[in-house]
Amino acid sequence: MRVASAVSLVLLFSVAAAAADLKIKVVDPQSAAVAGAQVSLVRATEKIPATQMTSAEGMAVLHVSGTGPYQVKILAPGFAVETVEVPSQAETFTVTLHLATAAETVVVSATRTPVADEAAGADVDSLSGAELTTMQPVAANDAVRFLPGAVVNTAGQHGGLSSLFVRGGNSNYNKVLVDGVSVTEAGGTIDFGTLSLAQADRLEFLRGAQSTLYGSDAMSSVVQVWTHTGSTRIPELQFGADAGNYGTESGYASLAGARGRFDYNVFGHQFNTSGSDPNDDYSNSLEGMNAGFAPSEQVSLRLRVRHDNSVTGAPGAWNFNGNNVFNEFGTTYVLSPDLGGRARQNNFLASLDLAVKTGPNWMQHFTGFEFNLKTTNLDTGVSPENTPYGTINTPFEALVNINRAGFDYQGDYLERSWAQTTVGYEFEDENGSVNDPIPALYASYGQGLRLNEAAYVQQALTLDRLNVIAGVRFVHNTTFGNVGVPRVALGFQALRGGHIFSGTRFNGSFATGIKEPRFEETFVSSQYQLPNPNLKAERNRALEAGFQQNLLSRFVLVANYFNNLFHDQIEFETINPTTFQGQYENLEKSLAHGAEVGLQSRITQRLSWNASYTYTSTQILQAPAGSFPPYAQGDPLLRRPRHSATTLLSYLASRWGGTLGGSFVGPRPDSDFDGFNINHTPGYFLLDLGGWYKVNSHITIYANAENVLDHFYEEVTGYPSLRANFRAGMRFRIGGE
Repeated sequence: MRVASAVSLVLLFSVAAAAADLKIKVVDPQSAAVAGAQVSLVRATEKIPATQMTSAEGMAVLHVSGTGPYQVKILAPGFAVETVEVPSQAETFTVTLHLATAAETVVVSATRTPVADEAAGADVDSLSGAELTTMQPVAANDAVRFLPGAVVNTAGQHGGLSSLFVRGGNSNYNKVLVDGVSVTEAGGTIDFGTLSLAQADRLEFLRGAQSTLYGSDAMSSVVQVWTHTGSTRIPELQFGADAGNYGTESGYASLAGARGRFDYNVFGHQFNTSGSDPNDDYSNSLEGMNAGFAPSEQVSLRLRVRHDNSVTGAPGAWNFNGNNVFNEFGTTYVLSPDLGGRARQNNFLASLDLAVKTGPNWMQHFTGFEFNLKTTNLDTGVSPENTPYGTINTPFEALVNINRAGFDYQGDYLERSWAQTTVGYEFEDENGSVNDPIPALYASYGQGLRLNEAAYVQQALTLDRLNVIAGVRFVHNTTFGNVGVPRVALGFQALRGGHIFSGTRFNGSFATGIKEPRFEETFVSSQYQLPNPNLKAERNRALEAGFQQNLLSRFVLVANYFNNLFHDQIEFETINPTTFQGQYENLEKSLAHGAEVGLQSRITQRLSWNASYTYTSTQILQAPAGSFPPYAQGDPLLRRPRHSATTLLSYLASRWGGTLGGSFVGPRPDSDFDGFNINHTPGYFLLDLGGWYKVNSHITIYANAENVLDHFYEEVTGYPSLRANFRAGMRFRIGGE
């Protein structure tokens, strides 16, 4: 009996010694905790690595059996892939992440899971939270414009309607998500000029047709923004304010932290400016919360809430390429800003995400969400405008109320160290109204409901030098029915080693994109418009091919060719020439192709420099009968330049940091639409500066300057942009670690 007991004790202690918890803490170069990093335990004896995500405090607990040593691989968005050896006797081990070139940085948007950019099968660029804090962008347009391949067109100054054009696609061909929730109207319309990036922890810009993973609207790009997560055990209170010329002032406050199973970040931000021209003021207020609770290592819950409200003046088009006086047919026209135009926007976003880890290699996310958008555009008619087409003095009011609510499921299964499967299901209720009650003669009304479903699957394989990513989405949309959306991407590493040429990779992809019709196109009716519930989805057949060349382990040369064939594009067609009544139809087809060339460099851990050039050629291949320039067959697509370039220099240290961003946009076709025969907008070069200095651990001073060369330029013809402007301020920090 005693012998049996002794044997049992020996076995018990042996099992206890063989099975233990390995705690990995992940921190950034400034020793701050990194949340949401994927930590994998890799051993030669096991084909399937055990994985875990780090908590808000940067901690991941892995259950290990047997003896070490262990190899731990960490994929943290915004950092280089980190692989370290952990001693066999270690119970707690800290891993410090490092920065790398953009091509070697971990991203999420390309596959919806953390992956090294070079194996992502798509072109992704990003801005870190530190870069965004240094740049201090008023809105998303002020940050995205410095990323490769992005062409931003803002109608005027801060708060003006701002659009993004990528690879020749329309401005509503971009899927925009904040904390995983789409913030576009049904049909892809979004104003980047009012999308605040306050408290943004990271921004990723994914180019190409991405509807396989992201559904409708992801025809030419995806823009994702994530809100900062609290990570300090001691609560951290931050607040600050700044001011500048043109009556500009802003302020913010946040309270964030993490303790045990809880983390939180509650914040608010206010921005006001008068602008440089009459009726060009802008005001934006943002409040939000990001809170998490992890009842166990396998289950976590996260609630995100965000409310944004903005009001801006709408002076209209009045100064065309520096000129507001025109002589047409012997008559002189003097244009001035519209003093009665106003635009208001109010939106609310909420999401609740449940993450469940079932087994060592299966992660599931269940997300419920709601997004509500209300916009009001009005004009009191106090500023009549004389044009060759007559005097325009018609008060109007346009009201849009869009609500999106639904449920998303995503499951990620890591079946082998070289294979991962992602599956998903989405249900979305889109409902809303689009009403233009004033003026009564042209009044239009529309109200609609769509119940949409989609399921997708993606398989990612890494086979020695070859990367394969293949997926397909099946969509059921109330308006356009059932559609399949495939995508395949291949990458091959032709050269691995070498001192000068330290890596050569070729890549290519075939993809399709879809975009649902806007509510205005499907449901609205008026004296001059009939609704069309039978519209098809707009589509994109996208091809791309390119290569990456690493140089001296510090530089990466990236070059890509893209070819987009957009078809079933929706345009308005008059069907009764007597009553001028018409409706929207799938009538247009267009082509956009070109090349992107970029140089990425991580000169030191603190200093990075990226530069890019994009050539884009566009043409309308098919247009509605009777179309006139600039919308006729054979015309180039409006507001898309042939030549554009960007550069971004960042220095981020512990005591001080700075950014220098440059954006060149060449001449592009445009129109005044008022009969003044203006058909283009000149090119321009924009240079922005930002910097900060930490006086001590509690006080930081900062300053930002936009258009420091003080150039007159217009991104949209008729709408002068802001001349040289600056802001300076201080931020304070109490608590934290």
